[in-house]
Amino acid sequence: MTKVIMHGCNGKMGQVITGLIAQDEDVKIVAGIDTYDEKKNDYPVYKTIRECQIAADVVIDFSNAKAVDELLNYCGEKKLPLVLCTTGLSEDQLAKVTETSKETAILKSANMSLGINTLMDLLQTAIKKLAPAGFDVEIVEKHHNQKLDAPSGTALALADAMNEAMDNTYSYKLDRSSERKKRDAKEIGIQAVRGGSIVGEHEVIFAGTDEVIEFKHTAYSKAIFGKGAVEAAKFLKGKPAGMYDMHDVIRAE
Repeated sequence: MTKVIMHGCNGKMGQVITGLIAQDEDVKIVAGIDTYDEKKNDYPVYKTIRECQIAADVVIDFSNAKAVDELLNYCGEKKLPLVLCTTGLSEDQLAKVTETSKETAILKSANMSLGINTLMDLLQTAIKKLAPAGFDVEIVEKHHNQKLDAPSGTALALADAMNEAMDNTYSYKLDRSSERKKRDAKEIGIQAVRGGSIVGEHEVIFAGTDEVIEFKHTAYSKAIFGKGAVEAAKFLKGKPAGMYDMHDVIRAE
């Protein structure tokens, strides 16, 4: 049984994870942390992590960047493993994450979906075979009309995974309208679509001479990110200090 402290328990993802864990016999939320407690949870909720004295195996964090510094301090002091899902961290905070990982296990990934991270592994294999054969690589990502950033962090993570497999020899082309020239063979095109209520769709296209291979991942709800976080928490229990990501979770299964 993995005992979890849910940091940000009353946010959207906190409640998604609460529901997922309630149906999982191998993991249990023993305490929650949130600045307000208007929801009725089946576990005690504290306003700050410092107020919580309940023993746990791991913290799952889906809160906000302002709360991360104190969370890192707490987990480092308690040697408490942390699944860090909050985004938008500053460079100083990212440096602090790295420093804290010397004291305890921290798992942080650009995307918590098991499917996306499996796709990254597949793409690394594919590009090693297809790029030398002359295939061009394009990514098309689609999200809802309220998303502020473009391209998505996941699209960039997919591109980074492929670029890493090719010794970082590729550049990224985010806009083709600014210049009139032929496509460079050593580029990955990334195009963003925004509309409606699309949760998230990423398509990676390998276009060769007379043939096209496509890899596609579609998210139908944010629950996929919660499921990944729960699996990450199970994986991180008892792990030694260090930085981990979702690829470690997938390869351990």
